[in-house]
Amino acid sequence: MGPDKIEGAVNWYPGHMAKSLRQMTQELGKVDVVLMILDARIPASSINPDIMKLTENKKKVVLMTKKDLADPGKTDRWIRRFEEKGMPAAAVDSRKQSEMTVVRRLVKEASKEKRERDLRRGIKNRPVRIMAAGIPNAGKSTILNTLSRKASLKTGNKPGVTRGEQWITPDKDIMLLDTPGLLWPKQDQGRGSMDLALTGSINDDILDLRSLSIYLIGFLMDAYPEALVLRYGDGMPDDPEEALREAGRRRGALSGEEVDMRAASALVINDFRSGRLGRITLEEPEDWT
Repeated sequence: MGPDKIEGAVNWYPGHMAKSLRQMTQELGKVDVVLMILDARIPASSINPDIMKLTENKKKVVLMTKKDLADPGKTDRWIRRFEEKGMPAAAVDSRKQSEMTVVRRLVKEASKEKRERDLRRGIKNRPVRIMAAGIPNAGKSTILNTLSRKASLKTGNKPGVTRGEQWITPDKDIMLLDTPGLLWPKQDQGRGSMDLALTGSINDDILDLRSLSIYLIGFLMDAYPEALVLRYGDGMPDDPEEALREAGRRRGALSGEEVDMRAASALVINDFRSGRLGRITLEEPEDWT
C-alpha cells in the first residue's frame, strides 16, 4: 500500500475561503434549503464539516456529481446512507438538463414544511431559496447553470473558479445562491486529504504528485486490481512505487531511457480523473459516520 499522507505543507485554506464562510453565514437567514454538492467518487471527504455545522438547522439535499466517473454500485449505497441520515440524495450528471427534474423534486420535498408555513401566514408564490455549497471543483456552478438553462456562472475543472456569492433566478419557483468551493482549515493530511487531492479539489501545484499516485495505485491494487490491468497491462509489479514506474515506462513517460516519475505520476492521476481507469469510488459508505 502507498503512503497514508501527503508529504509537505499544504495551504489548504486560502484567505478568500475564510471570507466566503463569513458571507455564507450572513446569507443563511435567507435560505430555505441547502444543496450539498458532493463528488460521487469521494462522498465522505467532500462533506465540509464547517458547512455542516453552519447549516445544522437547515433542510439539506445531497447531490453527488460526476456519477459517470464513480462506481455505480457504491453510489447507490451512498444514496441509501445519506437517506438514513435524513438527507434526501441523488446522483446526477450535472451537465444534463434531463437530470435536473430529480433536483427540483428533492428541493420541493425538502421545502414542503416551509412553504406550508408561508401559506398559513398568507405568503403565496414565494420562490424556494436554495444555497448550493460544497468543496472546490465539485461541480456546483455547472449544476446551477444547468438548472437555470444558461451559462450564467463561471465554471472550470480546477478549484477556485467561483470566488463570490451569486444569486440567480432560473424561474418563478426557485432562487439559487452559488457559493465558492470551500475547504476547511483543519486537515489531518491523511486519507481524506489524499482523496480530495486525487479528485482535483486541491491545486496540483502544491501537491506531491508522486506520493499521491503511489497512494492511488496502492488503493487500486486492493479495491480495483482489474483497473490497472486494463489500462497498463498484465504483469505489473506488486509494489505500488514500482508499479508506478512500470506504468510510466509502458505509457512512454520517459526522460531518455529512464522513467520520468513526475510525468508518470501525472499520467496515472489524469487517467483516474478522466475515467480511463474505469468508474472508481475511493470511499465506502460504511466508513462514514
